[in-house]
Amino acid sequence: MPHTTPAPDYQVKLEHLSLGGLNYQIRSLLDRQQFFDPDGVAERAGISSASWPLFGLVWPSARILAGIAQTLPLAGKRVLEIGCGLGLASLVMQRRGADITASDLHPLAAGFMTENLHLNQLDAIDFRTGNWADADNTLGAFDLIVGSDVLYERDLPDALAGFLDRHAKPTVEVIIIDPNRSNRAAFTRRMRAFGFAHSETRAAAHQECGEAYQGRVLNYRRGYLPAP
Repeated sequence: MPHTTPAPDYQVKLEHLSLGGLNYQIRSLLDRQQFFDPDGVAERAGISSASWPLFGLVWPSARILAGIAQTLPLAGKRVLEIGCGLGLASLVMQRRGADITASDLHPLAAGFMTENLHLNQLDAIDFRTGNWADADNTLGAFDLIVGSDVLYERDLPDALAGFLDRHAKPTVEVIIIDPNRSNRAAFTRRMRAFGFAHSETRAAAHQECGEAYQGRVLNYRRGYLPAP
């Protein structure tokens, strides 16, 4: 049953998910009709009322990324999840002991992540408010950067590619799960201009919940030696 949060103008629910073969409890928004921005914080960040609830829902692409995160090589790597929303992949990697930072522009994303970490008895994750158009000299550079369904607006490929270039270590891998959005071609062109090699594969046909999924795993690498 949905329950009301201390802020009484939006409702949440508790979902039980299998992510990367393990069970998680996830606090998410009740549906896409939720909205609460009394002080205009989200609006000033460029988040419209229509897009406000999107951070707080369990999306198919996020499920796919969480499954992939279960098998990624993480030892010795500094990892960043961009546009994390509820942070499903970050939770999976935190459980695996990764050095993980999560970022999202939404003003409520940090609170939802904190609650979900608590629900799953996981330690805190470093969370950063992520605006891809702004320089953040405190964020540093990463060995592995992941994200899901982050190319949903036309102006995002340029901003995101520039952000990734700024926060990538000399040897870096970027993995993006994309549900076949039209902006991925422009994003790939920008990433190639920054020196990234590109490959992509079809994502798993079905999520762990059994629902069909159509999308792609976009992979960008820079600084890696060519395969023999």
